[in-house]
Amino acid sequence: MGDLITNFSKLLNKEASRKPSGQHILDDEYYKRIEAVQFTMSHDDGKVMSDLDNSDVILVGISRTSKTPTSIYLANRGYKVANIPLVPNKDTPIQLIENSKKTHVIGLICDPMRLLDVRRNRVQSMHENRPGDYTDEKGILNELENSKKIFKKYNWPIIDVTRKSVEETAASIIKILDILNSR
Repeated sequence: MGDLITNFSKLLNKEASRKPSGQHILDDEYYKRIEAVQFTMSHDDGKVMSDLDNSDVILVGISRTSKTPTSIYLANRGYKVANIPLVPNKDTPIQLIENSKKTHVIGLICDPMRLLDVRRNRVQSMHENRPGDYTDEKGILNELENSKKIFKKYNWPIIDVTRKSVEETAASIIKILDILNSR
């Protein structure tokens, strides 16, 4: 690779450092991001609820509202994120309610028709056998309305992810966190 590096160095008019993995700086910021990714992965989809107070933010929403991809994106930015699904006919986890006084919780919603399409595609692509309500328009509307009631009850900010990329949703979350943390 020596000739290749030398040629690139000449082409870019930059001196090569010749240090393996030199593009990766192993500083405190790097280790903070690694810790955030590990935390986020272990707290995906409500897997771990015992230490939610260590989260920078908790994302809550019904199935297919981009909780996991948004969480992972935020983790790569250094945020410890837990995400918890709201499941029909199940109570809101008590750990979530208790920790919402200590940690910022943000609710994610989506347009029901978009959600219906996403869920149908998911069921079809994964060859899953889900309950009928999962891809039922009225069931989805009911889930969304119930989630909004919960968000309002606890005064959690709500983000509609319908026409947002993961990056845009994450930017909105970061903006909300900045506002909440400045109080």
